[in-house]
Amino acid sequence: MRLRAQGDSGQAFPIYVTVVGGLLFLALAYFAVGQAAATRSEAQTAADAAALAAALETRDRLADQWTTHVLEPDAWQDIFEGDAPVPGGCWRAHELAARNDASVECAPDGLLAYTVVAETNDTVGDTIVPGTEDRKATQTATAVIEARCRFEPLPENADDEVLPSLSCKGGEDWDLKPDDLSDLPKPEDLFDVHLADS
Repeated sequence: MRLRAQGDSGQAFPIYVTVVGGLLFLALAYFAVGQAAATRSEAQTAADAAALAAALETRDRLADQWTTHVLEPDAWQDIFEGDAPVPGGCWRAHELAARNDASVECAPDGLLAYTVVAETNDTVGDTIVPGTEDRKATQTATAVIEARCRFEPLPENADDEVLPSLSCKGGEDWDLKPDDLSDLPKPEDLFDVHLADS
C-alpha cells in the first residue's frame, strides 16, 4: 500500500500570487517612469523649439538691418555682433510654446542668444507614484545666433563705389557691387542658429 504525502498541495499558489503581484507592480512603476520621461521630453521639445524660434526671429531682423545698411560697411560689424536696434524675439518663443501646449519664460542671453525655460501644461498624470498627478515637467534650452561671414574693412581712402567682400562659412563668397544689389545674401547665409551644447 502506497502512502500519499499530505500538506504539499497548493503551496506554490501563494508564491505564484506574490510573483505576479510583484511583476504587476514593476510594470506599473515602469509605466509611471515612462509617463514622466514622455512629459520631460515634451518639455524639452517645447524649450528647444521656443528658443530656436526666438533666435530665428532675431536672426531675420539682423539680416534686415544688414540689408538696410549694406551701403554702409562701417555698420556691418556691429550688426554681425548683434549690436543693432532690433526688436526682441521672445514673442516668437511664447507663440511657439503655446502651439506645443507649454508655457515659457524667455530672456535674451547676451546679444546673440536666447534662453528659454519651458513648462508643460499637461501633468504626468495619475500613477502608482504618489504626487505625480499634479507634477509638470520643466526643461531649459538656449539657442545661439552666430555670424557666418567675415569681411576686411575697407581702407579709409577707399572709393565709395566699392563694398567689402563677404567670406562666409562653407566657402561662400559674396562680391557685392553698390550698383547691383539684386542678389544679396539671405538671413541663413549671414547667420547660423543652433542650440547651445548643454
